Amino acid sequence: MSEQRSKIHLVMGGRVKDPRGVEFVNLDKMDLVGVYPDYDAAEDAWRSKAQMTVDDAEMKYVVVHLHRLLEPDLPDEA
Repeated sequence: MSEQRSKIHLVMGGRVKDPRGVEFVNLDKMDLVGVYPDYDAAEDAWRSKAQMTVDDAEMKYVVVHLHRLLEPDLPDEA
Protein backbone atom coordinates (compact mmCIF):
# COMPACT_ATOMS: atom_id res chain seq x y z
CA MET A 1 0.00 0.00 0.00
CA SER A 2 1.48 3.37 -1.01
CA GLU A 3 1.60 6.43 1.20
CA GLN A 4 -0.93 9.16 0.31
CA ARG A 5 0.93 12.44 -0.27
CA SER A 6 -0.50 15.81 0.66
CA LYS A 7 -1.33 17.97 -2.33
CA ILE A 8 -1.28 21.42 -0.79
CA HIS A 9 -2.46 24.46 -2.71
CA LEU A 10 -2.10 28.21 -2.19
CA VAL A 11 -4.83 30.69 -3.13
CA MET A 12 -3.67 34.25 -3.70
CA GLY A 13 -4.68 37.30 -5.65
CA GLY A 14 -3.98 40.88 -6.47
CA ARG A 15 -3.95 43.56 -9.11
CA VAL A 16 -2.48 42.51 -12.47
CA LYS A 17 -1.05 44.54 -15.38
CA ASP A 18 -3.10 42.60 -17.91
CA PRO A 19 -6.18 40.49 -17.03
CA ARG A 20 -5.01 37.83 -19.49
CA GLY A 21 -1.78 37.25 -17.56
CA VAL A 22 -0.46 36.78 -14.04
CA GLU A 23 2.01 39.65 -13.72
CA PHE A 24 1.01 41.17 -10.40
CA VAL A 25 1.76 44.88 -10.05
CA ASN A 26 2.19 45.31 -6.30
CA LEU A 27 3.48 42.27 -4.44
CA ASP A 28 3.31 44.14 -1.12
CA LYS A 29 -0.48 44.23 -1.45
CA MET A 30 -1.06 40.62 -2.50
CA ASP A 31 -4.04 38.95 -0.86
CA LEU A 32 -2.72 35.63 0.48
CA VAL A 33 -6.02 33.85 1.01
CA GLY A 34 -4.65 30.63 2.44
CA VAL A 35 -3.08 27.20 2.04
CA TYR A 36 -5.44 24.27 1.49
CA PRO A 37 -4.99 20.49 1.78
CA ASP A 38 -6.47 19.66 -1.63
CA TYR A 39 -7.56 21.22 -4.90
CA ASP A 40 -11.29 21.12 -4.10
CA ALA A 41 -10.87 23.22 -0.94
CA ALA A 42 -8.56 25.63 -2.78
CA GLU A 43 -11.02 25.96 -5.64
CA ASP A 44 -13.83 26.82 -3.22
CA ALA A 45 -11.70 29.57 -1.65
CA TRP A 46 -10.60 30.84 -5.08
CA ARG A 47 -14.17 30.92 -6.38
CA SER A 48 -15.35 32.87 -3.33
CA LYS A 49 -12.60 35.52 -3.65
CA ALA A 50 -12.87 35.76 -7.43
CA GLN A 51 -16.63 36.26 -7.18
CA MET A 52 -16.11 39.22 -4.79
CA THR A 53 -13.95 40.99 -7.38
CA VAL A 54 -15.81 39.96 -10.54
CA ASP A 55 -16.44 43.59 -11.56
CA ASP A 56 -12.76 44.58 -11.30
CA ALA A 57 -10.93 43.28 -14.38
CA GLU A 58 -7.52 44.14 -12.90
CA MET A 59 -8.00 41.90 -9.84
CA LYS A 60 -7.12 38.25 -10.28
CA TYR A 61 -7.06 35.26 -7.94
CA VAL A 62 -5.15 32.06 -8.70
CA VAL A 63 -4.61 28.58 -7.29
CA VAL A 64 -0.94 27.58 -7.01
CA HIS A 65 -0.13 23.87 -6.85
CA LEU A 66 2.46 24.06 -4.05
CA HIS A 67 2.94 20.29 -4.02
CA ARG A 68 4.27 20.49 -7.60
CA LEU A 69 6.75 23.21 -6.64
CA LEU A 70 7.94 21.38 -3.54
CA GLU A 71 8.34 17.99 -5.23
CA PRO A 72 8.50 18.58 -9.01
CA ASP A 73 9.88 15.13 -9.83
CA LEU A 74 6.92 13.22 -8.41
CA PRO A 75 4.45 11.90 -10.99
CA ASP A 76 0.89 13.21 -10.87
CA GLU A 77 -1.47 10.71 -9.31
CA ALA A 78 -4.97 10.14 -10.61
